[in-house]
Amino acid sequence: MTVALALALALGAPPVGAWAPAAAQTPAAAQIPLQARIDTAVNTVLARTAVPSASIAIVRDSNLEYAAAYGSAQIEPRRAATPAMRYAVGSISKEFTATALLLLQEAGKLSIDDAAGRWVPGMGPAATVSIRSLLSHTSGVRDDWPQDYDPPEFLKPTQPRDIVARWANQPLDFPTGTAWRYSNTGYTVAGLIVERAAGMPLFPFLQQRIFQRLQMTSVVDFDAAPLSAADATGYTRRALGPPRPAAKEGSGWLFAAGELAMTASDLARWDIALMRHEILSDRSFRELTTEVRLVNGAGTTYALGLHVELKSGKRLLSHGGEVGGFTAENRLYPESGVAIVVLTNEDATDASGAIADALADLLLAADSPADAAAAAGARDLFKQLQGGRIDGQRLTPNARSYFTPQALEDFQTSLAPLGEPQEFTLQRSVQRGGFSIHVYEAAFAHQSLNITVLSTPEGLIEQYTVSAK
Repeated sequence: MTVALALALALGAPPVGAWAPAAAQTPAAAQIPLQARIDTAVNTVLARTAVPSASIAIVRDSNLEYAAAYGSAQIEPRRAATPAMRYAVGSISKEFTATALLLLQEAGKLSIDDAAGRWVPGMGPAATVSIRSLLSHTSGVRDDWPQDYDPPEFLKPTQPRDIVARWANQPLDFPTGTAWRYSNTGYTVAGLIVERAAGMPLFPFLQQRIFQRLQMTSVVDFDAAPLSAADATGYTRRALGPPRPAAKEGSGWLFAAGELAMTASDLARWDIALMRHEILSDRSFRELTTEVRLVNGAGTTYALGLHVELKSGKRLLSHGGEVGGFTAENRLYPESGVAIVVLTNEDATDASGAIADALADLLLAADSPADAAAAAGARDLFKQLQGGRIDGQRLTPNARSYFTPQALEDFQTSLAPLGEPQEFTLQRSVQRGGFSIHVYEAAFAHQSLNITVLSTPEGLIEQYTVSAK
């Protein structure tokens, strides 16, 4: 049962149901309002994974257009999830810690290339690592929490300085800058540096410099205290057993690595502020979102508190989060003005990522009419080739010479048995030699194919090739 809140009206934006359907959709799907397809996508994943609930927020054209909640925020007695409920966001908090340090750098309080030992005593072997390497997980500092559950000591209170004394004093896992390895400890150190440079505790600094400015009124410090009875209850599951209430970690363990909880809508407001450069300067935004490279030149697909990659031909900034009872996913496509927030109340599950994947397919297909039309045309040509034919009027002379009778027979005999593609997804698009190049993945029950399409500015096909993936 869906409990939905259309925020578009309050924000002066058109309701989701008025969004134009994607041209790449089948005629039947195109008749279904986008809001209904979003709801179906979320509920399908919840049904498959049996996760109790999800809360989502969707940004389009850099505006918050839709927020909705699905399922049970509490199982017994049952409380339906609503968009006003808070969920813990776990490591998505790292985006805010990294931003706090960049704000302090803008104010001249520090440089993110400072050695961590300048700001935090008792660092041992980690004293010489830079703040930048801590934020990019290239420092080599040992991770204190690689498990997807809470070891017994994590249920007791601790102090961030005790975490540093225990884990940062161990030998580095690798020489700084030579590898990428996720480290919550690194962000604990980063949080202590914020406090030292700002002269105040981390959470109040974030409140003053970010949350109050963006009117993110729901944000609370989940490290300091559990969520209220009005918010979502966190659950854990052992194997395929029933969901059971999750234990809350002791205070001090989450801190700068995962202390925040909020509504999906407030996290979306943060995404909007990033896309509009409302909090950080252009230079700081570039530092936050630029992939860090190792000393050997290899890319890490990680910036400062954010993963960065090309997805479906578009730049994606993202981070997931997990703490006891909760998982979350935050994705931004800054050039498209699209962001997707998914919060769930069960740990050690891929439900939030699967929902974000499904929503991205819907939103990005609708994002570019030209890309959607190209995808629809490429899929139609694939169907023709499965039937052993192709419309020659859609081809350039070069392409017509490629599709000989023997080639058409090879296409038909090898592709027809696969049936209708389950998915037909744009992987990337570039310009080269005067052509637009689109690479698609066609997914079937037991196989996936790469399809590369070159087209002229007039829309004629210069190349249509299919290969195994």
